[in-house]
Parts: sequence; C-alpha cells; structure tokens
Amino acid sequence: MGQILDIVALRSLVAVADCGGFHRAAATLRISQSAVSQHVRRLEKVLGRPAVERQGRAAVFTPEGQALLGEARRILTAHDEALRRLIGPGRPTITVGATEHAADLILPAVTAALPGHQVRFRIDRTRRLDAAVDRGVLDLAVHLAEASSVDGVPIGALPLSWYAASSWQPPSGPAVPLVAIEEPCVLRRRAVAALSANGRDPYVVCDSGYVAGVFDAVRAGLGVALMATAASTPEGLTERADLPPVTPAPVSLRIRAGADPHLAELVREGLQAVLAPA
Repeated sequence: MGQILDIVALRSLVAVADCGGFHRAAATLRISQSAVSQHVRRLEKVLGRPAVERQGRAAVFTPEGQALLGEARRILTAHDEALRRLIGPGRPTITVGATEHAADLILPAVTAALPGHQVRFRIDRTRRLDAAVDRGVLDLAVHLAEASSVDGVPIGALPLSWYAASSWQPPSGPAVPLVAIEEPCVLRRRAVAALSANGRDPYVVCDSGYVAGVFDAVRAGLGVALMATAASTPEGLTERADLPPVTPAPVSLRIRAGADPHLAELVREGLQAVLAPA
C-alpha cells in the first residue's frame, strides 16, 4: 500500500500553524499535546524529512513543512466540501477564541450556550485573539478586559486565587517567590501589586508562556501563583488563604464585525451564568 496523508493528522498540522504551537493547537483541537506531536511525526514519516522544528516555545515550519501545510489546507478544504455535498451542511460552525485563564470554565459554558452549532475554539493570548477577530478569523473572543486595548462587551469577572504546592511554606521574611505567566500578563501585575501593597516583597522566580507551565513550577515548590479560581483545586496544589485577596478580573467579549448578534447574546448569557458579577 502506498503512503497516506491522514486527514486527522493534517488537521493537527494546520492547527499548529494557525495557533502558533503544539500546546495551543492541542487546546484548540481538545486533544492532548502528545497526540498533536504524534500526528505531525506521522506526516513527517510520509514526507521523509522534518516538517516542524521547535525553537524555544515556537514551532517553526521547514520549507518542506510549508509545502506540506499548503497541500494540507487544500486537502482539508476538498474533504470538507465533499462531506457537505454528500451529507448536507450539518450544524453551522462558530469559531470562538479564549485565553487559557479559566478555559476549563469558559469552554464548556460556550459549548452549552450553542447546542445547535459546531463550536471550534482557539486558545491564545489576548493580543493575538484581538488580531484574529479583526481579521475575521474568529467570530467571538473571550478574554480579560484589562489585557485588551479594544473595548468589548462586559460579561462578568473571573475570581482569582493563590495556589502553592501542598508542602510549600512561605519564607520567614517579606520576600515572596512568585510564579507567573510571562509579560504582558494581567494576573502577574495584579499579583505583584497585591503583595507589594501588603508589605511583601514579591520576586518572579519562574515565568512561563502557558498556564500549564505555571502550575508545573508551582507543584515543584518554586513559589506561589495567582491564577483564575479553578472549578476544583488542581492536583498537587492548595489554595493559600494567608495571602492578600485580589478582586476578580473583569472579562469581556469581542464580536467580529458582521457576526450573528443573536449568537453573541447566547454566549454572553452562558458566560454570565458561570462568571462572578463584574
């Protein structure tokens, strides 16, 4: 049997390109990061050479990978159009962007608010979500209002909690080791401000481009982190009530020009049901 370009693997490759990396592609496709990596390796085996190379946190396509990416987009377009011709249009699709903060809360709420639609998600930082809405790539985007330079529709606020490893003990002096998302980050700035106002001396001992990296560093006992309050306490962590409380962070909804306002209203109502009042 000849070589085969698997449709599922091609979707993962395109997601890596569109989302800017394996981690965000996995979150958007709602599969594990290891599954995305396996899909890309499967395509590279067919190609006979590397398609994507990691440079730090970035995923960079090789010239052969760029050629494969172009073919992948054409194959997926032909595949999806064939399905529509054969079995009908199916459920309408809406594409929603969200930041990683409280994605486990936001994504289910958006899905539940749009039962008659196929919802596709993109997890990214606020600046890139804003740009994607402006380009028409996203229909809606949900993010922390303070992180955006563009006005959105207020939909509530995200409660914030301090997390540390279960065995972590605060230093005896005023210094507090902090783990945070790399700048620019609203929660990072709020954490530093809250600790400083309380007479503490916060210093960033570790930063990460992703929420998962923050939690990994906190589990390792490197320090504390101010994060969106989780539906359940993340494994290996504990909430720290002995650190200064921080007011919830306002959340806003951006809507693409020309998007269906009724769908935007459904999403707004669904999110208001799970977020704290603004």
